[in-house]
Amino acid sequence: MLRKAFLATTALTAVIGHQANAQDVDLSYGYFGMPGLVDMPIAQSADEGEIAGGLIAKDGMFRLNVGAQLTDRLSGSASYTLTDIYDATGTGIETSELERSFSLQYRLVNEATYMPAIAIGMRDFLNPGRFQSEYVVATKSIGDSLTVTAGLGWGAMGTHDGFDNPIGSRSDRPVFDENTPEGQLATDQWFSGDAALFGGASYQINDKWGVMAEYSSIAYPQQAYAPVVDVESPYNFGVTYRPLDGVQVSLVSLYGADVALSGTFVLNANNRPGMGGIESAPAPVKVRSENARAARTWDRGSVPEAGLRSAMKALLEIEGLELTGLEVTDRTARVRYVNGQYRSQAQAMGRVARMMTQVMPGSVETFILEPEVNGIPLSSTSLARSDLERLENRAGASDAILARAQFSDAGGDAGLTQVASDAPAFSWGISPYFAVTSLGSEGDRSADIGLKLNARYQITPQVLLSGAIVQSLLKDDSEDPVTDTTPDLHNVRTDGGFYGDDGIPVMESLMLTHYGRPGENLYSRVSGGYLERMYGGVSAELLWKPVESDFGFGAEVNYVSQRDTDMGFGFDEYDYDIVTGHVSAYYDIGDGYHTQLDLGRYLAGDWGGKVTLAREYANGVTVSAYVSQTEVSYEDYGDGSYNKGVRISIPQDFLTGRPSRKDYGATLRTRTGDGGAMLNVDGRLYEVVRDAHTNDLSDSWGRFWR
Repeated sequence: MLRKAFLATTALTAVIGHQANAQDVDLSYGYFGMPGLVDMPIAQSADEGEIAGGLIAKDGMFRLNVGAQLTDRLSGSASYTLTDIYDATGTGIETSELERSFSLQYRLVNEATYMPAIAIGMRDFLNPGRFQSEYVVATKSIGDSLTVTAGLGWGAMGTHDGFDNPIGSRSDRPVFDENTPEGQLATDQWFSGDAALFGGASYQINDKWGVMAEYSSIAYPQQAYAPVVDVESPYNFGVTYRPLDGVQVSLVSLYGADVALSGTFVLNANNRPGMGGIESAPAPVKVRSENARAARTWDRGSVPEAGLRSAMKALLEIEGLELTGLEVTDRTARVRYVNGQYRSQAQAMGRVARMMTQVMPGSVETFILEPEVNGIPLSSTSLARSDLERLENRAGASDAILARAQFSDAGGDAGLTQVASDAPAFSWGISPYFAVTSLGSEGDRSADIGLKLNARYQITPQVLLSGAIVQSLLKDDSEDPVTDTTPDLHNVRTDGGFYGDDGIPVMESLMLTHYGRPGENLYSRVSGGYLERMYGGVSAELLWKPVESDFGFGAEVNYVSQRDTDMGFGFDEYDYDIVTGHVSAYYDIGDGYHTQLDLGRYLAGDWGGKVTLAREYANGVTVSAYVSQTEVSYEDYGDGSYNKGVRISIPQDFLTGRPSRKDYGATLRTRTGDGGAMLNVDGRLYEVVRDAHTNDLSDSWGRFWR
C-alpha cells in the first residue's frame, strides 16, 4: 500500500516533466531534491523560481523529491522515501518504510573570481530522523566545465570518519529514537555531535554528457532502525545525460556496492514553457474622431442602451467573458462581467476595455470595469478612454496605463442594468483525482486514484448548488476503522483512508452556497450540506478586504458532524459533532509573497494556530508551505507531532499557453494527524477575492495589453 502512495505525489513530477523544456539544467540535482552531486550537496544555487521534480530508484529504496529555488539564495525541498530499514535488533530488515523529510539551504557567499560559493543547509530538519544532517559547503567553478566542492557535515553527514565537533559547546548529539514523535523541531541536534569532511567534483563533457565523483561523509551504519544501504567504499561515481533541455538522467555507482538510477525534470516558474500564450490576438483599440471625442453627450434615439448592451454582450462572448451588468451615462460606462477565461484579471480587463472602445458612444470618456465571481463584484477599475487610445502601441504602455488607473471597491447595483446570462445553469465535468489519506492513528497511509464527477447548478448568480461523486479505482476492501490508539483525541482525520473504500461510487460533497456583499469591503459566504468527504453541516465566513490594502481579515465558524465511512447521507457511525472556526489575517508582503495566519478551534476540539507562507510567480506558479501547532501533546497527536506540508500549484495556461483559470496542484505533507485539522470546504473567500484587487492586478498588469 505504501508503494501506491507514491502515485499521488508522483503525479506532480509528471506535470513538471510534461513541459521539461523550460530551460537548461545548468546544475546537476542530488538525491535530496536540490542542486548537488549524489548524496552530497553543493553550494551553488539554481535560478530563482526553478522547480525540480526528481525520482531516484535503487534496490531497497525509492524516493520522490520536489525542490524549489524559493529566492535567489534560499533553496528548499520535500522528499518522500520508501526504504528498507533494519529492525530493532539491527539484523533483520523491515521493507518499504515511509520517510518524509524537508530540507533547506541558504547561500551565504556568492562565487567570485577567487572566492567559492558558500552555503549552509539542513536536511530532514523538522524531524529527529534517519537522514537528519546539517552542513556547511563551498563550491568553486574552474573554467566553464569543472566544479569542485568541499564541506563539513554533522548528523548523518558526520558518520564516516567523524571527528570531534569544532563547535565545542555541541559535542554530544542525542541518539535517534524510533519512538520519538516525528515532526518536532529537533533543535538540540542541529550542528551537534561528531563532524566529518566530504567533497567531490563534476565535469560537463558537452551539452548532454557529464561525469561526477564524490567522497561521502555518510556511513549508513548497520544498526537498529537505520536505512539499509550497503557501503563498501565512501566513493560514489556517476554519469549524467541530458536528452532534452530541462531533463537530467543519472546513473550512479553507489558506495561501491549498488547502482542507482535517477531522473530530474525542471521548469522555471518565471518562464512560460511555450515561450508565450497562444490565445487569439485582442481587438485593437478603436480611436475616436476629434468630433466624437469633443462630444459631451450622445443620441439615445439612434444608439439605444439596449443596443449597447446587446453589442457589448456579443463582443465579450468572443473573448470568453460574460456581461452581467451595464450602466452608461453621457461620460461614463460601467461594465460588470465574469472572467471565466483568463488566469490574469488584468488581461481580462484589457480585453474588456478594448471591446468597450468598439461600441461605446464617443462622448463616453471613463470606463469602469467590475469583475464579478459568484454574483459578487470584486473591485472597480477606472480607466480613461483617451489613455487607451494614446498608449496602446507605445513603449512602456503597461506601466503607463497602470499609473493612470484608479482602483476602488465595486459600486453598488443602483443604476446598473442587469444582463441575463445565456450560459447554462447546469454544468459538469469529469477529471482524475489522486489522494493519500491516513489509515488510523498509527500513521499508516492509504493511496487512492480514481475519477471525480463534478457538477454545479447556478440557482441565482449568488446561490450555487454543487457536488461531486468519486469512483475509486484502487479501493474495494470495505475495511472498518481500526482501534483508536489515541483515545483522548477523536479520529477526525486519521480514519480518512476508510472513507469510500467499498469500490462503488460515493458522494464526496453536496452543498448549497450563498455568496454576498454585506457592506463596503466586506464579503460573505454561507455553505450548507455535505461539505467534504468526512463532514457535513454549516459553514459561514466573513472577509474584510479593501481593494488597495495589503491586509485582509476574516472569520469563519462551522458546525459539522462526522459522516459515515460509506459516504452516504448518514451521520450515525461516529456520532460526533463539533463547533469549529478561526479568525484569519492575510498579508501581501509584495513581490509575490503572501502570508496567512489562522487562529482558532480545530476539528478535534483543540485550540491553536496555522501559519502559511506562499510565493506566487508572475506566471501563476505557486509554492507554499504551512505548519500548524495546537495544544495537543505529541503523545496524543502521534507520529508527526503537528500538521505541516508543502504545496505546489501550476496553472494550466502555464503549461499549454491557452487561456484557462484551472490549475494542477499537489501537497506534500509528513502526515495528516488529528491535531490541527481544519475543515476542507470549497470557495473560501480570500482566494476568490484577491486576484481582482490592486496588488494581484499590479503583479500581472503586464498582461493588460495581451
